[in-house]
Amino acid sequence: MAKGDELVKYVTEQFVRYMETPREVRKQTRASQREVREHWQYRWFGMLPLAIRMWMGGLHWRKKK
Repeated sequence: MAKGDELVKYVTEQFVRYMETPREVRKQTRASQREVREHWQYRWFGMLPLAIRMWMGGLHWRKKK
């Protein structure tokens, strides 16, 4: 049961730390994390959307000539 106790201790420490931070600070950290986060397409599919766009752009470019 030592692992269960450690888990409860960790969760309570995180909760107390969260509750002790002012609301404005929490909002600022959430806003800054949103700005840093990658676009959902790249988070879910990696570089695949970019590769498809480049491939389709290359095909479209060839048709114009």
